[in-house]
Amino acid sequence: MDTINSIILGIVEGITEFLPISSTGHLVLTNNLLKIEQTDFVKSFEIVIQLGAILSVVVLYWKKVLFSWEIIKRIIAAFIPTAILGAIFYKIIKGFLLGNDKVIVYSLLIGGIIIILFEILYRKIWESDDKKKSIAAIGKIPLAKAFYIGIFQSVAMIPGVSRSAATILGGLALGVKRKTIVEFSFLLAAPTMFAATALDLLKSGGGFNLAELKILLVGFLASFIVAVLAIKFLLGFVKNHTFILFGIYRIVLALVFIIFVL
Repeated sequence: MDTINSIILGIVEGITEFLPISSTGHLVLTNNLLKIEQTDFVKSFEIVIQLGAILSVVVLYWKKVLFSWEIIKRIIAAFIPTAILGAIFYKIIKGFLLGNDKVIVYSLLIGGIIIILFEILYRKIWESDDKKKSIAAIGKIPLAKAFYIGIFQSVAMIPGVSRSAATILGGLALGVKRKTIVEFSFLLAAPTMFAATALDLLKSGGGFNLAELKILLVGFLASFIVAVLAIKFLLGFVKNHTFILFGIYRIVLALVFIIFVL
C-alpha cells in the first residue's frame, strides 16, 4: 500500500462510514480493485482510518453531547451489546470475516434487499400508525430501546452489513424518528469505533513502522475531511428521502462484483 492508495481508501471511508452501504465492505472491495493484499496491516488500516470519520462526529457534535447526560446515557446503553459481542468474536471477525469478499458481497446484496423491503413496510405500517408518537429527540429514547438499538448495531460486525444501516433501521422499527436515529447513529459510532480501534491496536501490538504510520495518518486525514461533508449530506437527504436508493445501490454493486470479480 502506498500514499495514493491511502488517500483513495480514506476518501472511500469518509463517504461510506455514515451512509447505509457499509464502509468496511467498500474498503475491502476497493482494496480488491486496487490489488492491495489483505495483510494484517491493511486490516488494521481499515479499522484505524475509521477514526478519522468518527473524529468528524466529535467535531460537529461535541457541544450537544458534552452538556447532555441524557444523551450520554443512551449512547452508553446502546454501546454495551457491541462492546461485549465485539470482544467475544474479535478473532473470528478479523481472522475469517474481515477481508472475505464473498461474505461482504452477499451481505451487501442481502442488506440492500432488506433495506428496500423495510422501507416499503415502514411506509405502510410504522410511519402511518406511529408518525405522531415517534420519538423526536435522542434524549427521549427509552434506555431499553437504546440497548436494543445497540443489539441491532452488533449485527454489523459481519462485514458488508453496515453499522449505520443496522442502527438506523433498528431505530426506525423501534419508533424513533428518521432524523433522530440518523444522528444517534452518528454519535453511537464514536465509542464503537474508538473501542474497535483500541482493541485492534491492543491485539496487534500496534507494531507499525514509520512508513506505515505515515500511511495511516494520510488515510485518517482524508476520511475526516470527507466524512464531515458526508454527514451534512445525509442529514439533508433524510429530510425528504427514504433509504431505498441506497438499497438499490447495494444490490447493483453486489451484482457487479458477483458477475465480474468473484
